[in-house]
Amino acid sequence: MISQNNALQVRFADYAFVRNRLLNREEIALLDVREEAPHATGHPLFAANLSLSRLELDAYTKLPRKDVVIVLIDAGEGLAEAAADRLTGMGYTQVYVFRGGIAEWREAGGELFIDVNVPSKAFGELLEAVCHTPSQPAQTVKKWLDEGEDMVVVDVRRFDEYQTMNIPTSVSVPGAELVLRIPELVPNPSTKIVI
Repeated sequence: MISQNNALQVRFADYAFVRNRLLNREEIALLDVREEAPHATGHPLFAANLSLSRLELDAYTKLPRKDVVIVLIDAGEGLAEAAADRLTGMGYTQVYVFRGGIAEWREAGGELFIDVNVPSKAFGELLEAVCHTPSQPAQTVKKWLDEGEDMVVVDVRRFDEYQTMNIPTSVSVPGAELVLRIPELVPNPSTKIVI
């Protein structure tokens, strides 16, 4: 259901509206406008994090079409309404606020996912199971590194996690960048790739 608060010119969307668009494979930008830490504590699976503090910096690259349906969600603290006002001011024409925020999403039967980049992590785990990607213990990888094995270690975690702790000589290639960057990082098809 879609409703509108005429006083604030804010359009609201509910769980059924978002769910139907997702099930019908209709385009939607479901955006959690909280900062990354609160986003990581629980968000809808397909909600991308675009915090209010970075909205003007990132909106044009993450939302290149101004007529895309955008649904903004927060924890009910008013961030979504502020984001809707800013996006509308930037020329976006299909901006909605998810009424009731994260609590209403859960109350309506929507699942919340903890952490960030959940779809890409799930995809990686599925790929590992289906393709029977071999796993190696840390001791084996260290031995290969010590022996100068022809290998490249790529770290697909977020860059801030990589900066905190990583395997020496590893290369930071967050998430889906892996698909784009692996050919340049590993030009020899016989080189071992450790992810």
